[in-house]
Amino acid sequence: MNGNNRKDISPGVTVDIILKADQRTGKLTRGVVKDILTNSGTHPHGIKVRLTDGQVGRIQHIHSK
Repeated sequence: MNGNNRKDISPGVTVDIILKADQRTGKLTRGVVKDILTNSGTHPHGIKVRLTDGQVGRIQHIHSK
């Protein structure tokens, strides 16, 4: 499942995000959602979240609900 819809995401979900610094390479970072930072219902590049370890990026793939 991709991370373009805010309704599919909640704190505690395991996701792959792309960090701002990794946008050129496409390197993904796996983690657990702590906060949802995007206010709109959808975003074409992925909903922006903060992981439990403090990293911020846009969701590319949702692993579990």
